[in-house]
Amino acid sequence: MEPSRSQLKIAYLLSQYPAVNHVFMLREVRFLRQLGIDVQVASIRNPDRDPGLMTTAEREEAQSTYYVKSSGLFQLVLAHVHTLVSRPVCYARGLAGALRNLYGLFYFAEAVAVGYWMKRQGLSHVHTHYASAVGVLVGRIFPVTLSIAVHGPAEFQDPAGSRLAEKVQACLFCCAISQYGVSQLKYACGYPEWPKLELTALGVDPSEFQPRPFRASPAPFEIICVGRLAAVKGQHVLIAAMAALVQEGRHIRLRFAGDGPDRAALRQDVEHRGLGDCVSFEGNVNQDKLLDLYRESDAMVLSSFAEGLPVVLMEAMAMEIPCAAPWVNGIPEIVTHATDGLLVPPGDAEALARAIGRLMDDAELRRTLGQNARLKILEKFDLRRNTEHLADVFRRRLNA
Repeated sequence: MEPSRSQLKIAYLLSQYPAVNHVFMLREVRFLRQLGIDVQVASIRNPDRDPGLMTTAEREEAQSTYYVKSSGLFQLVLAHVHTLVSRPVCYARGLAGALRNLYGLFYFAEAVAVGYWMKRQGLSHVHTHYASAVGVLVGRIFPVTLSIAVHGPAEFQDPAGSRLAEKVQACLFCCAISQYGVSQLKYACGYPEWPKLELTALGVDPSEFQPRPFRASPAPFEIICVGRLAAVKGQHVLIAAMAALVQEGRHIRLRFAGDGPDRAALRQDVEHRGLGDCVSFEGNVNQDKLLDLYRESDAMVLSSFAEGLPVVLMEAMAMEIPCAAPWVNGIPEIVTHATDGLLVPPGDAEALARAIGRLMDDAELRRTLGQNARLKILEKFDLRRNTEHLADVFRRRLNA
C-alpha cells in the first residue's frame, strides 16, 4: 500500500537558512509542509540576520532549524565517534572521498553531523539546493537517499570543477529550476543520467505579491534593482545606463536592494558619474521592507551577465511592475519580449537605457506589460502550483 501523504518525511540541507538572498527556500519549505510533507531543515550556517530584523515566518523557521556549525563541539565529536563505531567502512569511504577537495575535511565534518542528526530524527532522504558537496558526502556515509536542486549558472560555467556529473550520479533524482538548467544538466552528466532529471520551476505567491498602484506620470520615475551586489549581476552596466538617461535630462531614480562584495565599487562608480542624488543603496532588506520598495517602483531592471531563474523578476511581475532584463540563461523563460516585459542584450548599457526610456515614455506600454506579466506568473510561476508539482516529484520518486 502506498504511504499516505502525511507519512513522507524528508530533510532539507541548506547552506544558510533563513537568508535574505534565498527567501524562495523558506517559501518552498513552508508550502511543502502545507501539502502534507514533513520537512525538517538543517542549515550549515546560522541565519544572516538577528531575529529582530527577520519576518515572523523567518523567526519561526530559525527556532526549528538544526544549525550544524553552532551545535557545539561535544555534539560534533559525538556524531563522529558514533558514526565511526557504527559505520566504520562508510566513514572511511566518506573521508577518502572528502580528501579529494580542498575544503573536504570541513565538508566531511559537517556531513557526519548532518547524517547523525538525520538518524536521530528518523529521516532517510535529504534534499539540497545548489548541489551541496556536504549532501553528497551524507549519502556516501549514511544509508540515506539524496536529491539535489540545481539553479545555475555558476555550476554550469565549470561543471567539471563543481563535480556536477558526480553529484548527479550520486543522487536519486535531480531537479532543475529552469528548462535551461535541464539542458545544461543533460550536457554535463551524460545520457544515462537523464532519467533522473526533473524540471521543478520556482514560483511566488500571487496573494502576497499583489498589483501595486499604477502611476501614469511618475516624477521621478522609480526603478528598483533587487539582488546581490556582485560582478555576475552586472550592476555597473545599469549605472552606465542611468548616467545616459540623466544626461538626457530625465527625472529618474534607481534603488539597489541587496548587498555584496561590489557595494564599494558600485558606490564609487555612482559618485564618479555624479549620480549620488538619483541612485541609492538600500542594503539587505527583509520581505516586508522589500514589498514596500516594490509598491513605490515604476519598473524593475536587471543587468545580469548570468542568471538562473530570478525569483525577484517573478515578484515584480506578480505586482504588475514592468521589467527590463537581459536575455541570458533562464530569463527568457519568464519574460517574453514586448509582451510581458522587455529583453535586452546582456552587457549593453545603451540598449538597456533605451529600454528604460521606452518604459518611461509610454505609460500604456507599462500598464500592458505589467498586466500581462501578472498573468504570466499566475499561469506558470504560481508558488502553490509549482510546489505541488515538487511535492508530487518527491512522492513519486521516494515511494518508488
